[in-house]
Amino acid sequence: MINLAGVSAALSAAVLWAGSAIIFENISKKVSSPRLNFYKGSIALVLLVVTSLILGERIQNIIWNEIAVLAISGVIGIALGDTAYFQAVKKVGARRALTMFTLAPPMAALIALIFLSEQLSTMTWTGIIITVGGVMWVVTEESVDEKMQIKKEDLLHGILFGALAALGQATGVVMARSVLIQTNLTTLQSTVARLAPALVTLIVIIRIKERGSEKPIKESKDKKLIGMVVLSSIIGAYICLWLQQIAIENLPAGIAQTMLSTSPIFILPMSALRGENISVRAITGAALAIVGITLIFGLF
Repeated sequence: MINLAGVSAALSAAVLWAGSAIIFENISKKVSSPRLNFYKGSIALVLLVVTSLILGERIQNIIWNEIAVLAISGVIGIALGDTAYFQAVKKVGARRALTMFTLAPPMAALIALIFLSEQLSTMTWTGIIITVGGVMWVVTEESVDEKMQIKKEDLLHGILFGALAALGQATGVVMARSVLIQTNLTTLQSTVARLAPALVTLIVIIRIKERGSEKPIKESKDKKLIGMVVLSSIIGAYICLWLQQIAIENLPAGIAQTMLSTSPIFILPMSALRGENISVRAITGAALAIVGITLIFGLF
């Protein structure tokens, strides 16, 4: 039976990520991908540590092998994976980047099958495929206003970064799950163990990539930009990372990643509330994704 806590956490994370993604897309035009990733991660790390201390959590029986695996999963999934995703958004736009990112669920399921021996039923695999197909059907649609003239070089780079983002996310999820199913660490502590090494890696990337850049000085004077970064970081990093860890701990990797990848479906009602027209194709894709989710849950 599917764990309801894990499902609730995953779908809640998807809803919140959908909302924050709208803000992130605007910010990504003004801030470099590694720096944006670092900003949101730093704010989330501080809030996660403070929350853990307020709740009175204590670290007991530290197993350094577990910490090492969580650290590597954070570097791969958060530092490299998220940065690659933001770079893909810059190169080819959010919809095309999300299209590539829908490769993450089947990748996670296959990696978990190979390394964790997580067996999924035929019904579950069918649900994953239908859900991913529904999401892809939504994100590949373009309105007249959204069409972009993309250079061939940018398209190739965007596809590459999108594929790397999906692979990084899938690998990070499976590595984290290999620890979470047996560790004494709390969800908050395991999230910190993943996030802190990722931030160190991002500092190195930023140092190498942005030598001599004056952008940080300009960014620090833009109060509206700072407010957007803080808000999106609280919603899309602090809360979402916490919920993501709960989902990974309680659900098989393939199912967890599928639920977490449904954000484009939840963007539709948000777009409708903003006055945007929702096409029949988008509604059909959302319906397909819902059918897929019910198959994963074994409701059919």
